Amino acid sequence: MALISIDNASIGYEGKTVLSGISLKIREKDYICIVGENGSGKTTLMKCMLGLIQPLSGKITYGEGLKQNEIGYLPQQTVFQKDFPACVSEVVMSGCLNKKHTLFYSKEQKEKAEKNMELTGIYSMRKKCFRELSGGQQQRAMLARALCATSKLLILDEPVTGLDPKASSDMYALIKNLNENGITIVMVSHDITAAVNNASKILHLSRDSYFFGTAHQYLHSDIGKKFMITGCPCDDCQHRHNS
Repeated sequence: MALISIDNASIGYEGKTVLSGISLKIREKDYICIVGENGSGKTTLMKCMLGLIQPLSGKITYGEGLKQNEIGYLPQQTVFQKDFPACVSEVVMSGCLNKKHTLFYSKEQKEKAEKNMELTGIYSMRKKCFRELSGGQQQRAMLARALCATSKLLILDEPVTGLDPKASSDMYALIKNLNENGITIVMVSHDITAAVNNASKILHLSRDSYFFGTAHQYLHSDIGKKFMITGCPCDDCQHRHNS
């Protein structure tokens, strides 16, 4: 069974449909990139997956023991986030709030936060003020925070926005490593080349249709050929996109 199944869903706000007739399954260990033009419904679909809005029609179901509050979410960076008045460890620990039943964090939650800070390469910065970190370091801290909420599924909204090329490359490598170690990834991105290079599946949304399939299939689809003008950016597009 899939982690999330969306069946013939129409999604939107206040009765206004943004996406219609969409069906897809997010399976364990998938790495799915959602791409498309502005206004095509990427954020709307993401909010539906998070349970923040309900489909106007059709249905969304969660499987494999996944609960809505067990989805890790990394939003786009905001000015507020960049100036958050707390130390790094406090920011990361706050990812455990949805599982916190007392005024204090449990030993297990503290250990999980430390593990995630080590995993994202920010453990040595844990006592620093969050606002003192670089943009890339802040995103790593927010990723560690999102990991505190889940062991199964991360939903990432434009995680490299505002980062320099080196920080962006490092973030993509980190996300790919998480996926290779069993975390399912759903990522909204405007970088179609990076999406094809890293993701196993592509969901391309447009105002009147959508494509969902492997990255290899996307490269050879009409919509993929339109957006990937130079063809496959991989050295060998068969190397893993057939999986």
